[in-house]
Amino acid sequence: MDRDLLRHCLLYHGPSLFNTLKCEQTENPDFQELLSELDKALHESGFGEPNNPLVEQFIARKADILFSPAWKTAKVKEGDEEPEEEAPYAVMPPLELFMEVSQEERRSILYRDLEKGDVVVGRISNIRDYGFFLKVVCMAGGLKRDIEDLELSALCHISEIPSHRSHDDPLSYFQINDLVRAGVKDIDRYEEKITLSLRPASLSHSWKHLKLGVITREELPVQYSRSISAASNTAETYECILGGCHGYHNPCVVDYLLDKLGVSDTQPPSMMRGLQSKLFKEEDFAAAIRKKQSTSWALKCVRAGVDHFKHGRHVEAMNEYNKALEIDTNNVEALVARGALYANKGSIMKAITDFELALENSPDHRNAKKYLCQTLVERGKQLEGQEKLVTAEGLYRRALSLDDSNPEAKEALNKITDTIQKSIRLREEALAKEPVKAKSGETSAEKLRFQLPCNMGPCIIMLQHEVMVADECHNNGPQDLVTVSLCIQNAINKMHLWLLSITYACSYHNPTATMSHSIHNVDLSKLLTHTTPHTVCHLP
Repeated sequence: MDRDLLRHCLLYHGPSLFNTLKCEQTENPDFQELLSELDKALHESGFGEPNNPLVEQFIARKADILFSPAWKTAKVKEGDEEPEEEAPYAVMPPLELFMEVSQEERRSILYRDLEKGDVVVGRISNIRDYGFFLKVVCMAGGLKRDIEDLELSALCHISEIPSHRSHDDPLSYFQINDLVRAGVKDIDRYEEKITLSLRPASLSHSWKHLKLGVITREELPVQYSRSISAASNTAETYECILGGCHGYHNPCVVDYLLDKLGVSDTQPPSMMRGLQSKLFKEEDFAAAIRKKQSTSWALKCVRAGVDHFKHGRHVEAMNEYNKALEIDTNNVEALVARGALYANKGSIMKAITDFELALENSPDHRNAKKYLCQTLVERGKQLEGQEKLVTAEGLYRRALSLDDSNPEAKEALNKITDTIQKSIRLREEALAKEPVKAKSGETSAEKLRFQLPCNMGPCIIMLQHEVMVADECHNNGPQDLVTVSLCIQNAINKMHLWLLSITYACSYHNPTATMSHSIHNVDLSKLLTHTTPHTVCHLP
């Protein structure tokens, strides 16, 4: 049993409920465990007279259900509170606004229920050196109470007002009649005194997102604005205000509120012992019955589609299959029938998708296996025509994993395996012949590698000469930088032209001559001099 909830109920109703509970719940071990603790709490509270014998009798008889943890079978999800204007449920004025509840009773209930960390909104009535006083107008977080006419006063001490700058007076930002949102820091229930704070640390975790301080009338809670409207217009009943709330018309409002309260809709508790959810089978719940009805309706559409297919009306058949799948998304018969129609129309990939989905929902479906196997073989043949042999082989193997006795899949797999092996052998033979050519090419490369160093002497001498000249000019100072640049450019040009001379000798000289003979027959200095006389220096 929920210990806190039971204690709270007993403290409200008093000893009369406790005595009735002891009579009705004598055989309940959960209640017997809490008996001494509840008796002690009741004597400390000081409640006396009984309230309503009929209500107490009902609570006592249903205590094992009322205070059972089964009310909260799901975990309550914690998250940021939605803005009241956009709340997915109806935000209503406090209920006591529509009831004849005296001011004294509302005042005592407020001081009983108000907790540290709750949020209030008030209007500044007085400013002193040590802080300011608020006349509490409404609640802005936690409780929702009709309290504006109770003339509640609360103090916000200057130490609880954050300063914007180091030496500013915090009170200088506030004026008489300003609307202020503040957190409840402390409550003296006996003296009926409330202390407020404008520091975020004073708020409970649920209201950390609220900004404390001066607010505008537009920032007042929606429930307070609707309270003012209802109080000024007696024709506005509770039902009228409820129907006018945007969140009331949300089709998912019940699911949302169950989720917020932590009540599971698959195991709903009931006050009637004959309707306790644990006594019902899973297939007796609405979801299972709805699923059964959808399956039956979908099968009617499948039968109509098969009839259209037999008479050659393929468009009508497809419409019926799609309708069946709209009713029951994973209906196996509809998926198999639509897949067969896709296969007949040549849409092989769509057919495979439908057959695979059917097998996911019913792994032993005979027709789904048979048709998928045939379709995979057909797709494999298409890939063979596109020379995608490895992919086709995978499809054939998959077809055989579904039906290892399928002769068409076996024959296709053997054929494509032979083709792949033959292709591999031919490639290996081709690769075996390539090393001979590579060896011959390596001989020419080696010959060139040994010949080139023997003929690089003239080029190296020219490059060294240009570098030496550039170095001497650089040491002479900035005035010879142009000469340095010219020498470097000459060195680059000479290297480039030397390479061109090799190409020239190899291409236009004696074709049968070796690379060394070709280079020795070229007058490199003449080639350099006559090619670029304006940029290249003569050899020394």
